[in-house]
Amino acid sequence: MENQFEYYYNNVPGKGPVRNNLIYTSLISKDKQTFVQWYYNDTDYHKGKNKVVDSSLMDEKWEREVKYLCKVRDTYPNYVPDILDIDHKQRKIYLKIDGVDFWQRHYDNKCSYDEVLPSWREQILNIVQAHKNLGIYKYSMHPSSYFLVDGQLKSINYFFAYSDQEGPISINQVISHISEERLDGARLLLESKGLTFDTPIDLKTFQLLIFESFKTNFPSDFSEELKKIYI
Repeated sequence: MENQFEYYYNNVPGKGPVRNNLIYTSLISKDKQTFVQWYYNDTDYHKGKNKVVDSSLMDEKWEREVKYLCKVRDTYPNYVPDILDIDHKQRKIYLKIDGVDFWQRHYDNKCSYDEVLPSWREQILNIVQAHKNLGIYKYSMHPSSYFLVDGQLKSINYFFAYSDQEGPISINQVISHISEERLDGARLLLESKGLTFDTPIDLKTFQLLIFESFKTNFPSDFSEELKKIYI
C-alpha cells in the first residue's frame, strides 16, 4: 500500500470500526483529500469476512464501477467526485474528496443529516434522477456512498449498478454485495411480496425494493420520495 494512504473504516457507535465497503478495499489519504476504491480482495482490510473471493466477479465489479462512474461524470460531472486517476493495472480509482463520507460526518459531529447538510434530501433526489435519466439502476444507496465536497454530495459505488438493458436479477445473484444485516431485512421484505432470494426480479422492481430497504438508513418519507422517481 502506498505510504500516504491507509485503510478507511466507518467508526459506528456501538460497533467500532467497520468496513466502508464489502466488495473492494477502501483507502483514504492521510490528509483525507483522496479516496481510493481498490478492487482487490485484501484480507487484512476485510478481516477474514471477505465477500468477493471470485476473481472474475471482482473483475465485473471493477468494470461496472468504471463504466457507470464515468457515464455519470460525462453528463453530470458535479454529481460524482473528480476522478484524479484510474489505474487499470492495479484496479484503483483515485477520487478527490474533502474529509470523511457523509454518513461518517453525522456520527463524528453527533448530529443529524440535516445539520451536516440542510439540502441533502434535494441533492440525493437530484443524483437519483440523473441515474434515471441515464438509464441506470444503482443499488448502493447507503449514506456512506456519498462524500461532501464544497457543499455538494458526490456519489460513488457504481459496482452495483446496471443499465436498463439488463436484468432481471435475483438476490442470490448479488448476495455478496449485501451485508448480513440488510439480508435479514431483505428476506422479510421479499416474503411480504411473495418473492424469494431465487426469484428473478426486473430492475425497476429491484430498485424500488432497494429504496424500501434503506428506510433503516434514511427517513421513511425520503425513501418514498426516491421511489417516485422510478414509478
